[in-house]
Amino acid sequence: MNKPKEKEFNIRTEAGKMAFIESVLFVSKDPVEPERLMNYLKIKDVADFERLIVKMDDDYERRGCGIMVQKAGGGLQLTTRPGMHEFLKEFFTIKSSSRLSVASLETLAIVAYRQPVTIAEISDLRGVNSVGPVKNLLQKKLIRITGRKRVPGLPALYSTSREFLLYFGLGDLSELPSLEELTEMFEEKEQPSLFQ
Repeated sequence: MNKPKEKEFNIRTEAGKMAFIESVLFVSKDPVEPERLMNYLKIKDVADFERLIVKMDDDYERRGCGIMVQKAGGGLQLTTRPGMHEFLKEFFTIKSSSRLSVASLETLAIVAYRQPVTIAEISDLRGVNSVGPVKNLLQKKLIRITGRKRVPGLPALYSTSREFLLYFGLGDLSELPSLEELTEMFEEKEQPSLFQ
């Protein structure tokens, strides 16, 4: 039986460039830096590259695809569309144990906003021993040890990891909401609504 002839791609064309980017993002385990793609495709203008990515993503959406191009961890990657998440959880029977506990979320927030930080500093801010949540976050690779504090005992310093950025869909730490924004959001949620 004859196999149909494979289409040949020309990465000098717009369609060929998009096909190449899609292929790279599909096979890459980690986000791919836009600069690396631009260099390979000899695209000099960042605006031209961004238009190409927007066109790719618009095409996925127009066709009703379950994937999208997302900026995360300092690069680009193919991810599933949020509307597919419930179906994927059901299909793969993802258990709720993969969720973070309140203690782990508190600890992760402290690390994210105060990094680098020691376990003693985390425990002091939380008011309870935080060894367990720190171990849990290390196991999930959401935080990492980034050095030692130059004080007696040389305690480990913890910072967020690249996996943290991927888990929360952030390009970099500058995309975290400011503490003022968070305070305003929580204050708004506590206000009673006239329409309830």
